[in-house]
Amino acid sequence: MINTVLFDFDGTLVNTNDVIIASWQHTYMYYLGREESLEKITACFGEPLLLTMEREFPEVDPRESAGVYRNFQKENADELVKIFPGIKELLESLKTDGFRMGVVTSRTRESAQRYMDMFGIGDYFEEMVSCDDTDIHKPNPEPILLCLKKMGITAEEALMVGDSPFDIKCANNARVKSVLVGWRITGDGQTLIDDAREDFTISEPSELVGVLKRLNG
Repeated sequence: MINTVLFDFDGTLVNTNDVIIASWQHTYMYYLGREESLEKITACFGEPLLLTMEREFPEVDPRESAGVYRNFQKENADELVKIFPGIKELLESLKTDGFRMGVVTSRTRESAQRYMDMFGIGDYFEEMVSCDDTDIHKPNPEPILLCLKKMGITAEEALMVGDSPFDIKCANNARVKSVLVGWRITGDGQTLIDDAREDFTISEPSELVGVLKRLNG
């Protein structure tokens, strides 16, 4: 019986795609004097920021390059970040139906909380596991397993909703059912993970309710 829904944050609950892409292009210009392709940037969606920074700018302390990225993102968030249509209605419906909810994100806790407060959705979630809570990140199962532990539930009681192969593979590794959202911009062929297997795909948030009814009989 599924009683808990875990959500990825970026690209799943909140449309941070534009600000993430703009922040990456700013960082590439800052260090390399050029922009990169959209495909290359979106292929890294869901990967912990410091890991991507270390790979893309190996001669720079990843904490320094992440600071350049995060400062730009913070300065442009109000203009570029939006909540996806139907998300607030979905969260309210899940709450009414008695589902518990949590967030499992590779974003920092402070920035995720800032955006949740911006859109008034923070109170729907009992727990959040961010990159601040563990040194082991998606697609390793640790972030989901830590959230399950915090909420006192088993893998069989949870469902993970995400937009990237990092989310889905994390769920696969944690033995949690997974849902891939159709409003993602991460390309199936442009990914660092090629063996993630989602259990369900939804094209809009309201369809998650039907998935849960099917799973719970």
